[in-house]
Amino acid sequence: MATRRAAVAGSFYPRYKPDLLRILKESFLDTEFGPGEELKSLNQEHRSTIGGVSPHAGYIYSGCCAAFTFLNLFKERIPDTVIILGTDHIGYGKVALMDEGEWETPLGNISIDNELSKKILENSEIIRNDESAFIGFPFEREHNIEVQLPFIKYCSQEKDIRFIPIIVSVKDFNILINLSNDIAKAIESYNKDVVIVASSDMTHKEVYDLKQLEKFKERDQQVIDAFVKFDPKNTLDAASKTTVCGSQTITSLMLICKNLNAKKGKLLKYYTSSEKTGNTSGYCVGYFSGIINK
Repeated sequence: MATRRAAVAGSFYPRYKPDLLRILKESFLDTEFGPGEELKSLNQEHRSTIGGVSPHAGYIYSGCCAAFTFLNLFKERIPDTVIILGTDHIGYGKVALMDEGEWETPLGNISIDNELSKKILENSEIIRNDESAFIGFPFEREHNIEVQLPFIKYCSQEKDIRFIPIIVSVKDFNILINLSNDIAKAIESYNKDVVIVASSDMTHKEVYDLKQLEKFKERDQQVIDAFVKFDPKNTLDAASKTTVCGSQTITSLMLICKNLNAKKGKLLKYYTSSEKTGNTSGYCVGYFSGIINK
């Protein structure tokens, strides 16, 4: 059974468990950029929040925003499995999952749900099983799925939670419809509690003053507005006019959730790296946390 090493531990997030636990806790308790509370799962019988968007930058920048997503996904109940829809910074160019094995984190390894992954593969002619998309040069350098895992381990508490990594490199809306249908059918046939996370940062752009920062935020707001209106096509179109790096993951998330009878999107938090650091001159990235509810 293959194990994917934690490739960006020590850069995007701390390598050592005590340091990682500290920054995760601080991300949840932050009252300005984070939710200002630790997770206390209600252990409800039924789930209404079935998906969310989570950023994937270094935790000192986007960790507080990601904390909103995982707090809301895990608050009703701790899921059995998390499907992570990852974007593609390296140039993979296809749609693939890793059907078995485990991924390393400083908080302990997390196993892939091979039962659900096989259901997805059986349903789909688009999604392929390709371990090399996640392990081995150059794709092991891709960070955007990995950085979600410490949040999952932290929020799962003592539960043996599992996950499925899926890299989505295509942006054709019709293909996204089909692969989302395939994933939703597999989830529907699976008698476990499954949530979906779209990994995406928002606009990436140089800004040099507050006026440019406001223009920057307006571009992201158009994507967020389409998400809140729960309009996948307009979300993809709006994001395609920006440098949002996961337009296809956010759109796929929405399409999957629509197939699972979700009704609405909700903005939880949005801020920029410029606002987080207090430096409004230089390279800036937007971070967005949103959830989808039945």
